[in-house]
Amino acid sequence: METTALKERETQIYRKGETPFEITCNKDSLAGAVSQRACVFCGSRVVLYPIADALHLVHGPIGCAVYTWDIRGALSSGPELHRLSFSTDLQERDVIFGGEKKLESALNELIDRHSPKAAFVYSTCIVGIIGDDLEAVCRRVTAQKGIPVIPVQSEGFKGNKRSGYKAACNAMFRLIGTGDTAGISKYSINILGDFNLAGEIWMVREYFRRMGIEVVANITGDGRIGDICRAHGAALNVVQCSGATMDLANMMEEKYGIPSMRVSYFGIEDMSEALYDVARFFKDPEIMNRTRELIQEEVQKIYPELQRYKKALTGKKAAIYVGGSFKAFSLVKAFRLIGMDVVMVGSQTGTKEDYQELEAITDPGTIIVDDSNPLELTSFLKEKEVDVFVGGVKERPIAYKLGVGFCDHNHERKEALAGFTGMLNFAREVYSSVMSPVWKFVPRKANGNDQAL
Repeated sequence: METTALKERETQIYRKGETPFEITCNKDSLAGAVSQRACVFCGSRVVLYPIADALHLVHGPIGCAVYTWDIRGALSSGPELHRLSFSTDLQERDVIFGGEKKLESALNELIDRHSPKAAFVYSTCIVGIIGDDLEAVCRRVTAQKGIPVIPVQSEGFKGNKRSGYKAACNAMFRLIGTGDTAGISKYSINILGDFNLAGEIWMVREYFRRMGIEVVANITGDGRIGDICRAHGAALNVVQCSGATMDLANMMEEKYGIPSMRVSYFGIEDMSEALYDVARFFKDPEIMNRTRELIQEEVQKIYPELQRYKKALTGKKAAIYVGGSFKAFSLVKAFRLIGMDVVMVGSQTGTKEDYQELEAITDPGTIIVDDSNPLELTSFLKEKEVDVFVGGVKERPIAYKLGVGFCDHNHERKEALAGFTGMLNFAREVYSSVMSPVWKFVPRKANGNDQAL
């Protein structure tokens, strides 16, 4: 059974081996296709949300704040202010007469009550329509309260989530360069694009500490305004989930001359290579020796158990659909490590270069898709007889309706999947999903003979 896509979508679906590689991407979603993407505001919110000592105020109807409340499984080692979802709750009267007075009043009240280190004010679609001047309001409140109050221009659907990432990077760039860089080591980095889901950034920071490298700022998992203000003092930006924060790294390189590198912390291969790449950058033999010892020690801890899962999972089929294509690269490698075949892979925001790389590392027959929709994803899972589907909150119902195992790899998850320990957690989760006895009650699996460990 082969999927019949909408005619306008056909160029965004590629089947490896059937034709020379060609895929269309980086375009607005097709009207009526019910894309899995989110809006610009959502994109900005998921990037900035984990900054724990800042006030986050949504200027718009209450539904926008509700949709993004606690949107990340981002943990904090201190303040929890980011977990409160404040909104100006614009009503019909505000739409007619404007919401600037209401916004200024809300900011003054919230800053007095919570004493944040800074405030981010998110504009939503309705603000773009009625024309409230966020910049002017934020400027006035900054002067009155003595803290940075930063507008996040995130209204509209055009460009979807990617435009939201850009808006978030623009907002953070206003802070960078305003702090004191005294005392920062020459062996120092900023971690960009890790959002501390289930405490992952704490594991990664510990790896760098053991290597002898200082982390100046987390951008943005377990983030602090003071650290972001002095981030321009670091020697290197290490960028995970590059779609979300690569714009910020580029801006910092242009203004402050800080180089950047793209990494992934998911899977043994990519986590090891990330640490080695950073060690190579500093050209210090001691750092390289410590890195080598660290990786050897961590792999030895988890490898025997991974082999047990691989024995049970070899030959099973996996499908991947994630927000950023960079995550998909690591997932393909991770599934290969535990013996599983990736038969479909796609993303919401991938570039042509990203999809070329996916084409290079996948097997013949693999479906590669850009900006998919529920109808297509359902067809792909049926066609390929998938055993586990990796996605986010919007993909979960698709898997469960079809009787397919699901693994959450989105920003709401509560299970740490980064780092060496995270790879073991991932293997356990996939094993538990694929080998669950519940599937014997699903018609398409009723006659299966899967054997658990």
